Amino acid sequence: MSARAATVEPSAPAVRRVRARVRGTVQGVGFRPYVYRLAGEHRLAGFVLNDADGVLLEVQGSAAEVERFLARLAVEAPPLAVVESVAAEERQPGAEERFAIRQSPRAGVAQAPVTPDSATCEDCVRELADPGDRRYRYPFVNCTNCGPRFSIVRGVPYDRAYTTMATFTMCARCRAEYEDPADRRFHAQPNACPRCGPSLALLSAEGVPPEPARVPVRGEDALRGAVEALRSGRIVAVKGIGGYHLACRGDDEAAVAALRARKHREDKPFALMVAGVRAAARLVRVGEAERALLRAVERPIVLAPRLPDAPVASSVASGATELGVMLPYSPLHHLLLGDLVDCPALVMTSANVSDEPIVFRDDDALERLGAIADLLLVHDRPIQTRTDDSLARVVQAPAGARVTLLRRSRGYVPASLPLADVTESPILACGAELKNTFCLAKGSRAWVSHHIGDLENYETLRSFTEGIAHFKALFDAEPAVLVHDLHPEYLSTKYAMECDVERLVGVQHHHAHLAACLAEHAERGSAVGAIYDGTGYGTDGTVWGGELLLGDLEGFRRVGALLAVPLPGGAAAIREPWRMACAWLAAAGDERERDPQIPRALRGRVPERSWQQVCRLLASGVRSPSTTSMGRLFDAVGALCGLRERVNYEGQAAIELEAACDPAERGAYPIALREQDERITIDPRETIAAILADLAAGTSLGAVATRFHGAIAAGTVQALSRAADASATELVVLCGGVFQNRRLLETTLAGLHTEGLRAIVPERLPLGDGAISYGQAAVAARRLAAPGPGAAPVPAQRPARAGA
Repeated sequence: MSARAATVEPSAPAVRRVRARVRGTVQGVGFRPYVYRLAGEHRLAGFVLNDADGVLLEVQGSAAEVERFLARLAVEAPPLAVVESVAAEERQPGAEERFAIRQSPRAGVAQAPVTPDSATCEDCVRELADPGDRRYRYPFVNCTNCGPRFSIVRGVPYDRAYTTMATFTMCARCRAEYEDPADRRFHAQPNACPRCGPSLALLSAEGVPPEPARVPVRGEDALRGAVEALRSGRIVAVKGIGGYHLACRGDDEAAVAALRARKHREDKPFALMVAGVRAAARLVRVGEAERALLRAVERPIVLAPRLPDAPVASSVASGATELGVMLPYSPLHHLLLGDLVDCPALVMTSANVSDEPIVFRDDDALERLGAIADLLLVHDRPIQTRTDDSLARVVQAPAGARVTLLRRSRGYVPASLPLADVTESPILACGAELKNTFCLAKGSRAWVSHHIGDLENYETLRSFTEGIAHFKALFDAEPAVLVHDLHPEYLSTKYAMECDVERLVGVQHHHAHLAACLAEHAERGSAVGAIYDGTGYGTDGTVWGGELLLGDLEGFRRVGALLAVPLPGGAAAIREPWRMACAWLAAAGDERERDPQIPRALRGRVPERSWQQVCRLLASGVRSPSTTSMGRLFDAVGALCGLRERVNYEGQAAIELEAACDPAERGAYPIALREQDERITIDPRETIAAILADLAAGTSLGAVATRFHGAIAAGTVQALSRAADASATELVVLCGGVFQNRRLLETTLAGLHTEGLRAIVPERLPLGDGAISYGQAAVAARRLAAPGPGAAPVPAQRPARAGA
């Protein structure tokens, strides 16, 4: 054979085909068009689709281009996507020559995380303000990168047919955008325009067109009518993303007072909405961390220190040094704030009466808000799931600023949290009584619900049960294991007891707090924790609330607590802090005299007869269960200082006590630690005596409040340091509702840092009881994975009756 004949021509590059399973928050965030465009850039054939497990794709082309595609896939994902994993496997090449976005199959077990609602993106805001754009001033503009998600979804996969937008038929132009992979609105499920989408209407409190014309007021006219009503000091119920708000001018004292009276909300602070960060900076102190939090896609209400000259009515947040401020997160909000240029802020509070859940159904709005609002600004896009605004704050820690959540709801839910222990049996954790959330878990994921509220009335209980049903359908999980608090009278516990499931698991309240923080931070070992709150049912049948625990996800040991005192009158002492003042005065008094006199600050505010009745309760022990509650100690000191003898909402006395602190004061009262039988008691009787002495001497309220906070922080640091040394750990957890107190949290974190301890606090979950359900699920998953003595789930049985 000649050399010429032996020459081999270069062959075409080898064709490679790869299937990739992408898991995480990858539906409803523009992931499929992103994959389509990325495949085009690398000249790859194949397909991509949504299914019940996330996103499935196959790409085919040269081996080098497939490799480059895979390298970019997770790194350059859309802004709202959270890619948890990409699992790739080789496939046999096919005959495809193009890349396609395929129809989503309906079959399969739902696994794909549903995306939280997201604030209007900058591109949509620009369109909203552009007179040349066809969506100019359209209150429902959205795209793949923003808009309603969780609040409108009815099922998975996340496609329009399974959302509340299913009844709106897209016009030709919207359909073209929706079907064009190069368009920002490709498969944006809420996509719409003024011709084919939802529209506004303005109604009177009676649910009919407002006077004088009594003709329907829609669209731009409805918006203009609402703006004029707000400008003139009227109250307007505004239908938003996850429910209705009640709005009025934040600088109009009469309007705010009227809203308080009609809503039966005497003192609890109202949230404010402002046009932008500059407007927020005229009301509160805004640092870089607050700026970032205000502008985050979740758009929470941000609690920040109030400026002395903030142009808002004093009754917006009387008795508090912070204001809750948020930026617009829907196009309708942008339009309202943009038109009200002379208004520094709008009160934007959840539309409900007293402690009922937020109104989100239109018929309920007409029935329940007619006595509160002068007008209702409504629209015809149904809300599937009510979601309150989330509430967050920035705290300063030794390692820098940290974001802590006080309420986790819109914008964050239903983003999943990891479970350290994979659970084969789906778990439903029912949470606590106050600030309730529930948690559904299966596999290695846990979905903590939106904020439900306090399970104290039928409406909230219905919200709880409806939410559970929705999550079960959304994530295709029928729980085999139910987890509950040990308190037998909690409605969440009773719900669990009435369900027919394979197993019930009881988890102690404060252990659930500890476990939630450990699980969130992926800490598998044990830690010492200070869990301070108002009430939690203890394993000994008493009311806990100032606990030092050593534990992990499986179990715990109580290594310390606040000194126990009686809770005179049981639940009445929560509503009337003067009762706890009496209890702590009796505890701090001389052994020979346990009949304290009414302190000066409460004379004339508490009847002598009532005071003596409580003294008799304390002496007899009748209706006075023992409590270690740190929340009740703060209540007692608030009452002793004359701030609150009665409260109108939970934590009011403590909030006002913190607000009274003097920033220039550096002192701290003495506080004792007593150790017996390897247990530490934080004993504040000397603290109470010092407070009384200072008040009698005319010391300023600011100094007294500050010194008290210093005492509790110092006592906590010392107790945790001793407990950590005894248990040979450096990891410390701070959680519980009392640590929502910024001064206490920051001072304690600084002290622990000085002691060389590593402190963690909840950051993706609330400090308070909103985290309980996740902690319950984490404990149950660990016990199911590796049950130990006394840790295994037990058959359903009713716990003993609580003492309070």
